[in-house]
Amino acid sequence: MKISDCMKRKVISSKPDLPILEAAKLLVYHHIGCLPIVNENSELIGLVRIRDLITLAMPDFINLVDNVDFVRDFGAVEDDIPDCAVLNAPISSVMGDPVAVEASAGLVRVIALLQEHAMNDMPVVDEDHHLVGIASYVDIGVALLSNWKSE
Repeated sequence: MKISDCMKRKVISSKPDLPILEAAKLLVYHHIGCLPIVNENSELIGLVRIRDLITLAMPDFINLVDNVDFVRDFGAVEDDIPDCAVLNAPISSVMGDPVAVEASAGLVRVIALLQEHAMNDMPVVDEDHHLVGIASYVDIGVALLSNWKSE
């Protein structure tokens, strides 16, 4: 089975100049965890994960503490938002490198790449690197598990 057999063909994506706040609104509205960034030719040039945006509002001390499990409630800190300069910056300022597979990739290869890059969603591109779909861990898992049969 190929990734093109189970991917979603309707992909929510963004141009690199979209403000961070607008990108966050897209993630919230569409209930997605990954926003592919494309150029004017629909070529994948970057990727923004929901965790990339969440970390913009995380307190600095989070990265300094090895185990924060002892803190049961962060209270008002959880309501913090980045300042206006950050929210108005282009999404390209926080996007990561594009990680994608071609539509012909096998499902086990895609799962391995999702694991390797700590991702939940994998953009799918054609041979010219145009964004053609996206597949979640769940999409791939369901496709793999649907082949299981009882003897």
